[in-house]
Amino acid sequence: MSITYAPKGTLVMGAVAYDPKVVTIWDGFIAYFAKHGLDFDYVLYSNYERQVDAHLAGEIDVAWNSPLAWLQAERAANAAGRTAQAIAMRDTDRDLTSLVVVADDSPIASLADLAGKRVAVGAKDSPQATLIPLHDIGTQTGLEPYKDFEVLPFDVLVGKHGDHIGGERDAIRALVAGEADAACILDGNHLAFSTEGTIRAGQTRVLHQTGAYDHCNFTILDGAPPTIDRFRELLLSMSYDDPEVRPLLDLEGLKVWEDGRTEGYALLAGAMERFGW
Repeated sequence: MSITYAPKGTLVMGAVAYDPKVVTIWDGFIAYFAKHGLDFDYVLYSNYERQVDAHLAGEIDVAWNSPLAWLQAERAANAAGRTAQAIAMRDTDRDLTSLVVVADDSPIASLADLAGKRVAVGAKDSPQATLIPLHDIGTQTGLEPYKDFEVLPFDVLVGKHGDHIGGERDAIRALVAGEADAACILDGNHLAFSTEGTIRAGQTRVLHQTGAYDHCNFTILDGAPPTIDRFRELLLSMSYDDPEVRPLLDLEGLKVWEDGRTEGYALLAGAMERFGW
């Protein structure tokens, strides 16, 4: 039995439904691309692992991947004798960092002081709030996460790869409540949590900042249809000054689409080697 996901000639993208707003975003993209002559549609998945499998099976032509999903897709493609390529990403996907945060009055003065302590993190598959910062702590100090210090995971929406801040918010709340000695969060969320009132000004202190890494990208596999070139061209030509486009870019958290790159995934790749794929 064959399943037809879209009319022949339609470029089909896969994305994960991490928030209801994704329907508004990608419906807007359908209209935008149609206006510029590209027949486009999308399929939503409940988790990135399912999306990666669907991409390898040829059910979609391009995937909007988390950084972990990119590495999973690249690894699976290589194992099948195929190649994966990152063709575009947001300006806000580049050069992110994660923070290890402690209470301002905490006696913890260095990462080495986390030995025997409780470190709150986001979901177990979150690159920014779990995998990268825990790997960085281990690399910097020789301490082994889960063995030399306790890890308190807040597994909100596992399968979404941290494409939300629920687990991070719970982790910082645990720190503030004294249930954890440190918390791992995305750098931008430290300010966001202060703005929303989750933490008060001066209540926390940054103990450590990781090196820079990249986040999401549009991924294709070898054999993608020729219309992928038009897809990428239209993405990169989107202007924040266009009143039709700006609401979509605001919802997706960017001002401009940029070329895809892959060198920014080295920290996460190292974390996966440490913790397992």
